[in-house]
Amino acid sequence: MKCRVIAVLGTRPEAIKLALVIHQLRQRSEEFETAVVHTGQHRTMLDNALKLFKIKPDFLLDVMRPNQTLSSLTARVLDTVENACHHFEPNIVLVQGDTTTAFASALAAYYCKIPVGHIEAGLRSGDIYNPFPEEANRRLASVMTEIHFAPTALSRDNLLLEGVPSEKIVVTGNTVVDTLRALSDLPHSWENTPLAGIPRNDGRLVLVTSHRRESWGPDQENMCLALKDLVKKHPDIRVIYPVHMNPNVRSTVNALLQGTERIHLTEPLGYIDFVSLLRSCFLVLTDSGGIQEEAPTFRKPVLVLRKVTERPEASQFGMAKIIGMSREAIVSEADRLLTDTDAYQDMSEGENPYGDGHSSERIVEAVSRWHQKKTPLLEADKQFKLPPRPLPRRRKSDLEAAVAMAATAGKE
Repeated sequence: MKCRVIAVLGTRPEAIKLALVIHQLRQRSEEFETAVVHTGQHRTMLDNALKLFKIKPDFLLDVMRPNQTLSSLTARVLDTVENACHHFEPNIVLVQGDTTTAFASALAAYYCKIPVGHIEAGLRSGDIYNPFPEEANRRLASVMTEIHFAPTALSRDNLLLEGVPSEKIVVTGNTVVDTLRALSDLPHSWENTPLAGIPRNDGRLVLVTSHRRESWGPDQENMCLALKDLVKKHPDIRVIYPVHMNPNVRSTVNALLQGTERIHLTEPLGYIDFVSLLRSCFLVLTDSGGIQEEAPTFRKPVLVLRKVTERPEASQFGMAKIIGMSREAIVSEADRLLTDTDAYQDMSEGENPYGDGHSSERIVEAVSRWHQKKTPLLEADKQFKLPPRPLPRRRKSDLEAAVAMAATAGKE
């Protein structure tokens, strides 16, 4: 019998990261019957992403309400996804990441006694309020999960420390790398997009995104003031900041940055537009977890505007640095990369530590083997392994110091 699969998504990042998994499932139609559940947590942005990937939802739940609370959103997702499960009767429900949609859908599947496959499992910051509510969402989803699709070995180790049996974990890589590779070679123009009119070749572009709840208020203000400092100090840079739709973000950003020379505030970008900007930029400042995973594909250094990250691999590989949201730190760290060629090169070398473009294939193969009761879910040599870690560049000052030390030693 075919394996009946529900794939649940509610936000644009979920659509981006599930798109090729859904395509892989539908390509293997002799094995799988697949239904896509769209909760509508991010309606407009998600609809545009689904159109890009030619995915038509089978269940459209429309859970969003004006000024909703997390608890009311959770309750509506829980109720509507449970109804979809009763209607479709899946063998497994696939959820992605750490959104309210992912957590509440996992809970709905659990209430229906349907196994859960958690894609991007095992990410941990160690602080349930940072990021909020994502850290709690992903931890709670893990409790109800049957198959944990960990993107990296570090995520697998986090799950093992929490007592998850190793036979229920598959290291897949992150599916966003699959999507980036599929889209990155497509020709793209900035005409008729929110980026229209911004010069692409007139100086270096700095891409900025910041929208997390824990950054609202003074931290967001500090970040905006730091951006003003940077464009004043570096006349050759342009800051491009696609501003999140949340009014808490927009009110602060617009009040402090609107009208500032060489700071371009745009509406949120379609994913193809964003990928084009990411490829074109010199440097990224962001509090987004997804961009931390995406930027290394194009070897773009990332300054992480957070205190902690659940995605430390890029930092460990020297491709990202966690700097927080103080005005001084943002200016200092960005200035270093804008002025020090060696420091910049150190952060823009190496392969993406989050994936190799085959994550979706691994996930679907593991679900197939699970349905057929085969073990292991995926052979060890077929799971994702981190690429070699690049060696740090030896700066001229380092070499001069080594030569001087050798000369001194020869005289003793």
